[in-house]
Amino acid sequence: MLAAATLLPGRLDIDSVLRALQDDGRLSAEQTDRARRKVRPGKEHPLQRLAMLELTDLANPAKKLSLNALTQWLAGHVGLPYRNIDPLKVDVTRITDVMSYEFARRYNLLPLVIEDEVVEIATSEPLLTGWEDAIEQVSRRSIRKVVSSPEDIDRFSLEFYALNRSVTGAVGRKTAAGIGNFEQLVELGNLQNVEANDEHIVNIVDWLFQYAFDQRASDIHVEPRRDYAHIRFRIDGILHAVYQMPIQVGQAVVSRIKILGRMNVAEKRKPQDGRVKTKTPEGQEVELRLSTLPTAFGEKLVMRIFDPEVLQKSFAALGLQDEDLNNWKQMIRNPNGIILVTGPTGSGKTTTLYSTLRTLATPEVNVCTIEDPIEMVEPAFNQMQIQQNIDLSFADGIRALMRQDPDIIMIGEIRDLETAQMAVQAALTGHLVLSTVHTNDAPTAITRLLDLGVPSYLIKATVLGAMAQRLVRTLCPHCKTTTEASDEVWQQLVKPWSAPKPASFYQPVGCLECRNTGYLGRSGLYESFLMSGELAGLVTDDCDPQRFRKHAIKQGMLSLRLSGARKVAAGLTTPEEVFRVTPEVR
Repeated sequence: MLAAATLLPGRLDIDSVLRALQDDGRLSAEQTDRARRKVRPGKEHPLQRLAMLELTDLANPAKKLSLNALTQWLAGHVGLPYRNIDPLKVDVTRITDVMSYEFARRYNLLPLVIEDEVVEIATSEPLLTGWEDAIEQVSRRSIRKVVSSPEDIDRFSLEFYALNRSVTGAVGRKTAAGIGNFEQLVELGNLQNVEANDEHIVNIVDWLFQYAFDQRASDIHVEPRRDYAHIRFRIDGILHAVYQMPIQVGQAVVSRIKILGRMNVAEKRKPQDGRVKTKTPEGQEVELRLSTLPTAFGEKLVMRIFDPEVLQKSFAALGLQDEDLNNWKQMIRNPNGIILVTGPTGSGKTTTLYSTLRTLATPEVNVCTIEDPIEMVEPAFNQMQIQQNIDLSFADGIRALMRQDPDIIMIGEIRDLETAQMAVQAALTGHLVLSTVHTNDAPTAITRLLDLGVPSYLIKATVLGAMAQRLVRTLCPHCKTTTEASDEVWQQLVKPWSAPKPASFYQPVGCLECRNTGYLGRSGLYESFLMSGELAGLVTDDCDPQRFRKHAIKQGMLSLRLSGARKVAAGLTTPEEVFRVTPEVR
């Protein structure tokens, strides 16, 4: 018997649900009577209407009977598993073939997983029968029923089936357009390619943006393959497969986004950059930076989503603390000199620089930036984008900015000798220069300048210090749990320093808040040094980076891995995350 005696077969209703909650000790008789009087009539599912009342859960008086709590109770009451629907793990193309949208809506169903012999179907009406035989016949699989939130089933069934309709409708349109696949098979008389302005393509692009915002994605990848275009989202630094669509639809999606980004739609042979400004479902303005790349199977598109809240974040919110925070504040207080931020792509360097510039951009100073491309548009700065097609390089841009009476200059990246020389000249003439270089740690930022050809005496005269950084995923505060702290792992984290081992480590679990990943958000790990007299003495034309690093450590520099160890001890992340993103200390 699936159903308990208090719930009868058929659709759920308010009275029977309240009775069952009372029988299970989740509500008192008084709460039940009051709820009957207060609940509003409507088309919503009974659990949704009860969740609006925010009733106190007698089994856990500190919490309310939310929709998720009610759904989990219902699953336990009828003896079925509960499933939180993770849209990133649903194969939309396959699940929409199991049943029609009308059938799914009629019975409050949503297929979630299709296996060789079983199809898992979520329902918010677990006692409603009469549909199982039809689905078993059509799918030729047995059914595994699970219970999910009625709100999620309604929302995702609408999104998934609408997306599938748009993709199917787009494939059905026939117009002439080039795919740009190097291995394209020419089929005579076949013009089945899709226009970027087709209504179905517009719907797919709108869904793509809204879906990415909803899932907290930082990047959207549209990657062409031989037969399909793959959609992937980067969430908290990790790429997740989201959807795959026919290649001609994927290329039309890329063309549509290129139109929105004011890029040359006809040019598919050269990489292009663009930007789009749009709004999240909550009405917040968001900028996306677009980048295309010609590949063997067509144009690959990556869209980086910039959170406007980044500019408002404090240094502490970015993860800067203790010695590194003091070092950074001391560096940016200087009226002139060069400050270097280093790390690989995606390590948060731009975020650190923008937050710093926002702090420094008072009405009394002129802040100018030269970038490739401009990451986020900020009214408090004067921002210039380099344009190689008209011979406007970083060095040319700095030369022009020097005539604009700047106080603070931010250079997107020092990547050649000419740019490095111009940065040095700007620092020598009384300007504060902030820039990035690509190195593995803070001390090698110095050797990078030497490798570019900057004389050691100029580095001594201008460089104020350097900071390396990485981003680690932070544990979800709602579900993390403790585990035994390993001596061996702790020693690897703090080597060559000694630090007291915490009583325990924390590990990820997974819950609704973090989409069952165990992680929610990211935080920075930092390694910084100030250019002291002793360190300046080591900057020679044949500077030994290991010797320089050892002296920086003697003067108080802490490694990226030790910065991570502190966050592990504080319960913010895991040793595995720190090892994943930080170089080994030698």
